[in-house]
Amino acid sequence: MSESIWTGTNAATPLSKVCSMMFALPRAALLRLSLALAVAAGSGAPAALAQDVPLSPAPQVVPAPVATTPAAPSAPQVAPPAAIAAGEAGTAASPSIGTDAPAADDSTGPDSSPLGAIPADALPHDLSPMGMYRQADIVVKAVMIGLVFASIVTWTVLIVKMIEYLTAMRAINQGARRIEAAASLRAALGSADGRGPEDRMLRAAARELNRSAEGLSTDGVRERIGSHLGQIQARAARHMGRGTGVLATIGSTAPFVGLFGTVWGIMNSFIGISEAQTTNLAVVAPGIAEALLATALGLVAAIPAVVIYNFFARAITGYRLRLNETAAGVDRLVSRDLDRAAAGFAV
Repeated sequence: MSESIWTGTNAATPLSKVCSMMFALPRAALLRLSLALAVAAGSGAPAALAQDVPLSPAPQVVPAPVATTPAAPSAPQVAPPAAIAAGEAGTAASPSIGTDAPAADDSTGPDSSPLGAIPADALPHDLSPMGMYRQADIVVKAVMIGLVFASIVTWTVLIVKMIEYLTAMRAINQGARRIEAAASLRAALGSADGRGPEDRMLRAAARELNRSAEGLSTDGVRERIGSHLGQIQARAARHMGRGTGVLATIGSTAPFVGLFGTVWGIMNSFIGISEAQTTNLAVVAPGIAEALLATALGLVAAIPAVVIYNFFARAITGYRLRLNETAAGVDRLVSRDLDRAAAGFAV
């Protein structure tokens, strides 16, 4: 019935009858009628219902029945934009809710710590040379101790032999100058103190002259004296070179001993890797560092030993040359005395 009134399909119904029927309906009936019209127009949003409420008293405000006829259909035409606006507001608010959701997930997400992290107490804390020595294998420790001992021996030999070399060179230089300044073997013996090889040469030459009888060949006497002088030179040079063989041994073997410790330590590191079933650098690096420490100690022991050995080799060569010069001076004194004795002069 209401549909025929507003659409105008029933043309036989007079307008005055329609107006009288509208005034005859109560207010609640008018509200139901408006709601039915809104549903028929396809607007079921709450906004349409909200705008129907203030428009319901429109028939009371307008006295003329003609003004109320177009006012009733205007309500369903205004209602859809409000409903669309409300829908757009809802869709505009919905993305903000969606964007806030990931933030909540981030705050309550799982722990970001890396998988397979090694506990801090399982890693070595002291990576100093002493700390790596304490954590090393017993074989690597023995290698390290031996190399440190070899290094101590090297520096001890350097100090002792340097003092000995400087003292011997000072004595041989003083003796050589004294022999060069003496006019005869007896004069040279008078200033000898008996502590150096040059003094032993003078005493050996004088003893051989006293043992040789008069009338013997001077060449035989000088040959025998030269033999004594050669023995004294050899003993002095051998005494000066004592201890340098240890330097040669340390310099040639210490790198290989350190390499042995490195190989042994790396073997243990690989065994530890297989047992731990991980290739984490924090687990592998300490064992390799301990192994390489053995090689470093081997080089620390070997390099100074080689340098010191070469220094003493050159120094001993110079000392031997100085002994030869001193022996030549003694031989000249003996030859002078023999010539004087042969000429009939007092020696």
